[in-house]
Amino acid sequence: MESSYLYTIPKDAIGPTLLEIANNNDKIVVLSSDVSVSCNIEMFHEKYPTRFFEMGIAEQSTMSVSGGLAQEGFIPVYVALAIFSNGMTWAQTRQICNSNLNVKVIGTHAGVDDGQDGSGHHATEDMAISRVLPRMTVLSPSDENDVRAAMKAMIAYQGPVYMRVAREEQPILHEKNCEFIIGKAEYLRDEGNDFAIIFEGTSLKPAFLGWQKLKEIGKLGKLISIRTIKPIDRECINEIADKVSTLITVENHSIVGGLYSAVCECLGGRQHKAIIKPVGFNDEFTMSGTSEEIKKKYYVSDQKIFDLLK
Repeated sequence: MESSYLYTIPKDAIGPTLLEIANNNDKIVVLSSDVSVSCNIEMFHEKYPTRFFEMGIAEQSTMSVSGGLAQEGFIPVYVALAIFSNGMTWAQTRQICNSNLNVKVIGTHAGVDDGQDGSGHHATEDMAISRVLPRMTVLSPSDENDVRAAMKAMIAYQGPVYMRVAREEQPILHEKNCEFIIGKAEYLRDEGNDFAIIFEGTSLKPAFLGWQKLKEIGKLGKLISIRTIKPIDRECINEIADKVSTLITVENHSIVGGLYSAVCECLGGRQHKAIIKPVGFNDEFTMSGTSEEIKKKYYVSDQKIFDLLK
């Protein structure tokens, strides 16, 4: 069934979408930390050289400059690998949130998507360290079309935003002109109450394939994208937990502080029908290898989802 869907790389939507938005908004400026080609934003540099800032390998300074540009009325979009734009800039990001500056941060190669560069390049903590910051909004769109819609919503939103984007191929489940509503989860499939799989966007592929495998053996459930990690859709999560017996969270991230933790925070203090089972990385650094090899080794896979419910 996997082959019946078109697969594309979500990060490839970043550059074209920035150009589309910038064509109608001269306040958009883009910053990079020597990774413009890897993050697919070199095309912005070529078209708008005076609105592009190549800061070199100086992530903390890049974030500080972003704050200064926002203070001057620009809308800075800092794009780099998640471990750089998010993982190495926490102190500066905290100050941006403290001042409620209109800075937009995109982290590509989320989770273990930069697998072969080793654990130093993996970003399995970025949702945790961004969602803990007051005033920070955290987005996790899934496929290419979802990323495009999320970027437009992010630019229209006033205040600091962090968005994580997958480098690995994902099936396209959204229409090209889909709408992204910040703060709302999205039902991608809803065929029964046997189970619910809820996932953050960069883990769309294993979540979707796991849902399909369960359907093939007669188990009918829900597939729900938690597009906004913060503010999370508490109403949706509580509603699901009252309907299904098993709720599985799926994330290309540590289950400590990530989606699993966020869902448990939502459900704490009330009795629900569902048992919550996490699929994600545990409290550990991961090995080097392809992202598929890493996810298989650490059981972040459609097979793990299937095994939890078969």
